[in-house]
Amino acid sequence: SLRSMATQHHHHHHPDNAPRRPVDVLLQPIHRFLGIQAVAGGLLLACPVVALAVANSTLAAKYAAFWHTPLSIGVGTAAISMSLEHFVNDGLMAIFFFVIGLEIKREVMVGELASVSRAMGPAIAAVGGMVVPALLYLSIAGSMGGAAVTRGWAIPTATDIAFAVGIMAMLGHRVPLGLRIFVTALAIVDDLLAVIVIGVFYTSDISFVALGGAAAALAVSFAANRLGVRSPLFYLLIGIGVWAMLLRSGVHATIGGVLLALTIPASIRLDPPRFIACARSAIDRYASHASGPNVMVHQDAQAAIRSLEQSCEQAQAPLVRLEHALHPWVAYAIMPIFALANAGVTLTSEFTETMGTGVGYGVATGLALGKPVGILCAMALGIKLGICRLPDGVSRAQLAGGACLAGVGFTMSLFIATLSFDAPAVLLLAKVGVLSGSLVSGIAGTCILVWAARGRGAAIE
Repeated sequence: SLRSMATQHHHHHHPDNAPRRPVDVLLQPIHRFLGIQAVAGGLLLACPVVALAVANSTLAAKYAAFWHTPLSIGVGTAAISMSLEHFVNDGLMAIFFFVIGLEIKREVMVGELASVSRAMGPAIAAVGGMVVPALLYLSIAGSMGGAAVTRGWAIPTATDIAFAVGIMAMLGHRVPLGLRIFVTALAIVDDLLAVIVIGVFYTSDISFVALGGAAAALAVSFAANRLGVRSPLFYLLIGIGVWAMLLRSGVHATIGGVLLALTIPASIRLDPPRFIACARSAIDRYASHASGPNVMVHQDAQAAIRSLEQSCEQAQAPLVRLEHALHPWVAYAIMPIFALANAGVTLTSEFTETMGTGVGYGVATGLALGKPVGILCAMALGIKLGICRLPDGVSRAQLAGGACLAGVGFTMSLFIATLSFDAPAVLLLAKVGVLSGSLVSGIAGTCILVWAARGRGAAIE
C-alpha cells in the first residue's frame, strides 16, 4: 500500500545491464538508503526531537523568528503573503493532502475500500476511533476548561498514516500483512473523515465568490479528465488556481488538494494486450534500423523510441504516476518540514500550572486511550453484528497493537490543533498533548505487537 513510507527500490534508475556512470557509484547508497521502509519513519521521528531541543535551548527566539519570516508569492496586487510557517501548513500540506486524495481514490477504485464487505472493517473502526477520542476530550477538557477549549475536540481523532505504517515497517515480519493493510485502510478512512471535519467545523467566514471560482476550476479539471486530458502539468496549473482561491475563500486550502486528487484520471489508455502489441512493434521497428552505429541519425529509429515512450505513458494511469512521483517528496521532505515547524514547543514554568485547562490531558488521553478503545469496541460490535470480521491472519492481540498505533496522531493532530486554537498558550498545550499521546501510543503499540508476535511464534513451534 502506498505511504508504506518507501519509494519502491530505486533499481529502475539504472537497469543491471546498463553501463554504469561514475555518478551511479555516488548515488547507489543514497538510493538504497531511500529504499528502506523504516528510513522515512525514522526521519519523521527525529524531526520533533530536533524541534523540541531547539525550542528549549538558547536558540528558541531564533527558531520562532525563523518560522515567522514573512513570505510573499505572486504578481503585483495578486500576491499571497504569509509567514513561512503558514506556507508550510497551508501550502506544503496541500500537496500532502493531494497525495492522500490520490490514495483514497486508488483504494476506493481497486484497493481495500473497493468492495463494501472489505471496507466495512476499516470504516467501522475509523468511525469508532474518531467518536470515542472526541467524547473523551470533551469530557476532560470541558469539565476543566469550559467552552473555550471544546473547539479542540477533533485533535485526538486523527491518525498519522506515515507514522503508523512507518512503525509497522520497522517491526518487519512481526506485523502480519493483514494488519498492515487494515491499519493503512483505517488511517485512510480516518483522513477522509478528518478532511470532512476540517471542511465543516474549521472553516472561517466564507467568501462565496472565491469558493465559486475554486468550484469552477475543479469542474474544469473534472471535465478535462472526462475528455481524456492526461498531462500532469495541466492539472498542476489548475491545482495552483484552486489552492489560491480556497486560500481567499476561508475554506481550508488543503481540502483543495483532496478534491483535486479525486479529478485525476485513474484509467489507462492501453490495456495490457494492446500495450504489448504497440511496444513489440516499436521495438521491432527500432531493431530493423538499429543495426549500424548511426542510430542517433536514423529518423525511423528515433520515431520508434518516441512511440514506445508514448505507449509506456498510456499504459499507466496518471493517478499512479503522480502518486509514485510525489510520494518521496511527501515522505522525505514535506512531513519532516511540517514536523520541524510545528513540534517545537517551549516548555516554561507557567506551562505546568496551565495543564489544568485540560487541553493537554484531553488530547493525550484521547489519542493514547480513546483511539484503541474506540477502534476495538467498534470492531467488536461490528463482528458481533456480523457486518465485518477480523482481518485474515491477525490475532486479537495484534489488532489491539494496531489500534494503539492508530493513536499516533502526530502530523494530522498537530495540523488540526493549529486550526483549532489561536491563543498561543492553548495551542502549546494541545501540541504537548499530541506529542505525549502519540509517543505513548507508539510505544504501547510497538510493545503489544512485539509481544503478540512472540506468543504466536511459540505457538507455531
